[in-house]
Amino acid sequence: MKKRSSTNWVVTILITLGSLLILFPLYMTVSIALKNPEEMAKSIFSLPTGLHFDNFARAIEATNFFGAFKNSALITFISVSFILLTNSLVSYAVARNIKQKFFKGLYLYFISAMFIPFQIIMLPVVKLTTDLHMNNIPGIIILYIVYGLAFNIFVYVGYIRSIPVELEEAATVDGATTYGTFWRIIFPLLAPINATVAILSCLSTWNDFMLPLIILSEPDSYTLPLVQYVFQGQFSTDYNLAFASYLLALAPMVIVYLVAQKWIINGITQGAVKS
Repeated sequence: MKKRSSTNWVVTILITLGSLLILFPLYMTVSIALKNPEEMAKSIFSLPTGLHFDNFARAIEATNFFGAFKNSALITFISVSFILLTNSLVSYAVARNIKQKFFKGLYLYFISAMFIPFQIIMLPVVKLTTDLHMNNIPGIIILYIVYGLAFNIFVYVGYIRSIPVELEEAATVDGATTYGTFWRIIFPLLAPINATVAILSCLSTWNDFMLPLIILSEPDSYTLPLVQYVFQGQFSTDYNLAFASYLLALAPMVIVYLVAQKWIINGITQGAVKS
């Protein structure tokens, strides 16, 4: 009984510390966004004496927020849509032929890409996209689709292998083609893992800074994380406007995650166990 009680205390302390590690930066972000420079000079940890919501209006104007929001939304929506359609199809082919040497090697090849740091391939990617005139929004969408393959195939293959092969055999007997079987039977069954992949891809694409920084060359095509640079001066940074802009950029994905977090957990759990 004592051992169980002590374990509960340890868990409670760890949860409390974890909550503080998340809530304190969030408190600082909201607090700084609502202060003026004079309040910042006195103390960055104190609560704001007044709520300076004009910081948000000025941040929107300085960053061309709605233009950057449109670019981020367009890139994220198209990337996630094609990731679901293409990555699931590739994963299906790999999962159902995993015992063959070629497909097993292909699976290991895709998975190995997860262990390659982006910094290693960054310069070749910049050179290649520039030579192919892909340093624009369509080009970066293609890169997001390709870069998602490694992790997405990993989770898709585990999930697809848990689906009984007898369903496909029955469809084949009824005259369905391979593509027909996938789109009519398998793809609808992938709803939980599709939700997981869609949400994780959405979060990573929306919040990505490095790839748009090195690929996008035109200011009109900048995404929300990229336009935060506007507050970074040579000698000083306008932290109040910067943090207000961070909150504006963060809000859509926080809402998405809060609404869809149960599908993330459900999809990963179901895909991790093969029946």
